[in-house]
Amino acid sequence: MDDPAQLSEYGKILIILLIGALLVCATIFLARLISPKKNNPIKSGTYECGEDPIGSSWVQFNPRFYVIALVFLLFDVELIFIFPWATVFGQSEYIAADGRWGWFTMIEMAMFIGILILGLVFVWKKGDLEWVKPNVSLPKVPVAIPDSAYASLNSRTYQVRDYAGLGDETVAHKTTTDEQVSTPKPAFKPRFKKPE
Repeated sequence: MDDPAQLSEYGKILIILLIGALLVCATIFLARLISPKKNNPIKSGTYECGEDPIGSSWVQFNPRFYVIALVFLLFDVELIFIFPWATVFGQSEYIAADGRWGWFTMIEMAMFIGILILGLVFVWKKGDLEWVKPNVSLPKVPVAIPDSAYASLNSRTYQVRDYAGLGDETVAHKTTTDEQVSTPKPAFKPRFKKPE
């Protein structure tokens, strides 16, 4: 690496980034130069995840999405901290220099993962990871009717009438009564007060 004409590793990365940025800019410029410019309402509309923008943007959002997103972020950040730890812990030079280093990092990571597992168990026991929470509860209504009255009503059997033969008579009777009944005029006429 003594030769100044040779690129360092960071220089190679810089060249790759510059070439990538140049290719992106060239592609965008060519697309603007070549593409036809025909504007219409569909092209001018916003594009959101393949969905047509219909209605108001003030929609109700299920709050369970927030809980799942927070749990995901929690474990995503955990992985960000575990990867550097694993690379440093795997270097034998540090462990060979002082044997306590390996134990210290192992205990440190065990405490870190333990706290995260406690958080996961808390969220799990609370029931926030279940998308559809079972809510089994009988409604309580302040009524003086005893439960035995409902039980006797539910245990009764009722005779079901056969309506197959009654179809023609009921239709004829209904048409004659419908013709005789006139629609009554509304008895209530609303009055609105004008604000002063």
